[in-house]
Amino acid sequence: MRASFVFSEVITGLRRNITMTVAMILTTAISLGLLGGGLLVVRMIDKMQLVYSDKVQVVVSLTDDISANDKSCSSALCTKLLHDLQGAANVEGVTFENRDHTFERFKQLFAANPELVKLTRPESLPASLQVKLVDSSKSDALVKAFSNQPGVKNVNDQNAFLQKIFSALGQFRFIVFGIAVAVAVAAVLLIFNTIQLSAFTRRTEVGIMRLVGATRWYTQLPFLIEAVVAGIIGSLLGIILLAVLKVTLFDQVLGGLASSSVLPRLDMLDVVAISPVLVLVAAVISAITGYVTLRLYVRL
Repeated sequence: MRASFVFSEVITGLRRNITMTVAMILTTAISLGLLGGGLLVVRMIDKMQLVYSDKVQVVVSLTDDISANDKSCSSALCTKLLHDLQGAANVEGVTFENRDHTFERFKQLFAANPELVKLTRPESLPASLQVKLVDSSKSDALVKAFSNQPGVKNVNDQNAFLQKIFSALGQFRFIVFGIAVAVAVAAVLLIFNTIQLSAFTRRTEVGIMRLVGATRWYTQLPFLIEAVVAGIIGSLLGIILLAVLKVTLFDQVLGGLASSSVLPRLDMLDVVAISPVLVLVAAVISAITGYVTLRLYVRL
């Protein structure tokens, strides 16, 4: 089999059905760009779980009188709460944080939002007992036990807050995946139609090749390569689209949360990391769709 002949046939086929080829490439690019967006969300969730797995705590906020008058948790009420928490089940350690320390941490956390820092006063932030758990998924018992204790203003379960964020990101991921699948179906149909049209326009020359002894595989290979080449080009455009999506959505829309360390920051290395997956998906889907179309619907 002469490689030069095969590739010349591929180039001819791509040029002959240029509008169908462009439509197939663009549809593939959009579907893979959306798929990549979903994979970026997955990477963000994985990074969040890695970052917060050792930092999730239950924060027991203390009442205003303790926050204002007790800087070292030396009062009887604060000391009792501290000892009770240290002796509770599933508790690994307890740290007292007075109002001044809370305000300093608040300024560091929201350094990217100076206006909010200016409007906030230390008196508006309570002192707290930071409780690190052995198993953060079993925090409900501790929250219930200390929510109505004397000296306790409220109990904040950070794990419950993180689960809400994970749930929202997970729903966004599934929506993006759903749209990507719908567009991918359109790309598959375009591949199907493009191969059929390409085979029809070259039916005479292919028939002559078969008459002089060319095998079916030899006559079908150029059409298969056409589909794979178009799919790979579409995947490369999809990667560019994903990079634009990362800059516009993840950097600008979610940039404030990333700057405040609420969400982990994604960079171009994350786009590079999932790019081979997108190229491989495009090549495999194009090859399978092309092969099935040729075997079942095109007689060469």
